[in-house]
Amino acid sequence: MHNGRITGINSALISAFFLGLAPVFGKAAMGADKFSPLGVVALRTSLAALLLILILAIVRRQLLFIYPAAFYITTLAGVINGIGSIFYYVGLSKLPASVAQMLCSLYPFFVAFWLQLDRQAPSKLTFLRIGVAGISTYLLTQGIAGRIDIIGVAFMLIAAAMYALHLPINQRVLYDVPAPTVTVYTLIAMSAVVVPVYVIFDPTLTQNAAPWSPVLWLTGVTFASRLFLFLGVKHIGGMQTALLGLAELIVAVSFSHVLLGESLTNTQWLGVCGLGVSLLLVWFEKPPSPPSHPHGLLGWLQPPDFPSDYYKH
Repeated sequence: MHNGRITGINSALISAFFLGLAPVFGKAAMGADKFSPLGVVALRTSLAALLLILILAIVRRQLLFIYPAAFYITTLAGVINGIGSIFYYVGLSKLPASVAQMLCSLYPFFVAFWLQLDRQAPSKLTFLRIGVAGISTYLLTQGIAGRIDIIGVAFMLIAAAMYALHLPINQRVLYDVPAPTVTVYTLIAMSAVVVPVYVIFDPTLTQNAAPWSPVLWLTGVTFASRLFLFLGVKHIGGMQTALLGLAELIVAVSFSHVLLGESLTNTQWLGVCGLGVSLLLVWFEKPPSPPSHPHGLLGWLQPPDFPSDYYKH
């Protein structure tokens, strides 16, 4: 259990690192004479899904098998996440990368909200960490130069709420199904949402030889972040993974400063330190229990019933 907890914490932090790079590469890929927001989200999601399918087919084909109950749950999570991704990249196109990531990093609040509705109340320590993270996020948003687009802010908050919801949904199957399997079917479902939207509303790629490198980097970021994200959820639960995921904010603002020239004030760096405290308190959290309350928001989603040792062969 202890080793699994360490694996979960490390996986959540690795996922946060890659997620923190997403707005940097996403911002670099979008703009005049570059890719549209819908083009970026469609390309990075579908390419990441294809990459993971190819790797699993070569390395361990058995991980491509999934039972119907798990398939339905991961599909639901992927559809929700796919819609949220559209809101995310449209919002990102309207906001500075650091501001966008700060807003999206509010998703632990939404995770706590969804878990409350699902009758899985977070601990008092978790609420304390959420409060520290909230204050830190507020400090990080101070001193941002320029006008903030209200529509962009609204889209980012919607994206955060939808991203948060797909974590407790997938948590219900991750106790029995390996993280790579959940990841690949979630990405496939995401692609089934974002690619048709892209084809219908914005079917062009780019008008000139726009650099593909940011899109390809974003594909790798999406592949790695989702894989380690679900590995974290499997071992420490969606709430703790979400709180550790706030490390992505530190990564985002640091790389935005280095690569995009966006600067931070002393107050914002104080917020970074506050987030660090919230992250370190994870060592005092208890490991999660499998969700079993039948009357919660997600009580109708039952984990799959199949031999627990199937994926061990």
